[in-house]
Amino acid sequence: MPKNKEYAQVTKMLGNARLEAMCFDGVTRICHIRGSLRKKVWINTSDIILIGLRDYQDNKADVILKYNADEARSLKAYGELPEYAELSETDTFDAEDDDEIQFKDPAGEDEDMGI
Repeated sequence: MPKNKEYAQVTKMLGNARLEAMCFDGVTRICHIRGSLRKKVWINTSDIILIGLRDYQDNKADVILKYNADEARSLKAYGELPEYAELSETDTFDAEDDDEIQFKDPAGEDEDMGI
């Protein structure tokens, strides 16, 4: 792992594309979600992320990548994450879940909606 990057676990979502993360070097940092990840990758509490450290601010960092549950388990198995890191067992959102959402067809019901 290069010295300007670190693994971390999200402890709190702060809003405005920011979060608080406990880095595995023992430092809690405020992290900024980059524009390329914003609204494309949803990050939740207890997710494992890769952050880029700032040379000029040790208590702030930028989120580079979010690992899904399988990738995080692999990192722990390879020894990249410490043993005390608690991983969530499943992802909170899965793209394949979209086909389970059922919507009612309003065209078959009350045609006189007054619109």
